[in-house]
Amino acid sequence: MIRCWESADPLYNAYHDEEWGLPVRDERGLYERLCLEGFQSGLSWLTILRKRDGFRAAFEGFEPERVAAFDERDVARLLGDASIVRHRGKIEAAIANARATIALRETTPLHELFWAYRPATHATPRSQADWHASTPESGALAKALRKAGFRFVGPTTVYAAMQACGVVNDHLAGCSVRESVEARRLS
Repeated sequence: MIRCWESADPLYNAYHDEEWGLPVRDERGLYERLCLEGFQSGLSWLTILRKRDGFRAAFEGFEPERVAAFDERDVARLLGDASIVRHRGKIEAAIANARATIALRETTPLHELFWAYRPATHATPRSQADWHASTPESGALAKALRKAGFRFVGPTTVYAAMQACGVVNDHLAGCSVRESVEARRLS
């Protein structure tokens, strides 16, 4: 198996092979990934993967309606939960983002907004050196999300979510799963 990155960790390999870059087109899935990418900021993605079950339990499956109802007692509870990354700003952002996700339903739902920033063209990366930290599209989407009330959604975090959710296919040219990911993105 040829992967975009080397890892001896089976969880990280499974994420690469079975999830990274596959299209996510539902509101809950995009909300979850945006939150997790925000929590990842400054940390290893493997840390987030190892805590993902804890995040899903703590944030009630990332159901926007449930998280939007969280209050200060929930923030305190989450700050004491070792199964997640305990960062007040990121926790409060996840709650604000749930509220913003719900509000977007009145105009352009999150999944429609997110995919509207799919680049018209995207070169196939040949090596990790070809990967970008951000793009004009991720900058524009980050701006639109912030305008809608989202937090912890800078251009780099948004681009990581675009990669993870298949808005762009950044699997390397020689990667074993690149073509199957591309086929699913285009279907």
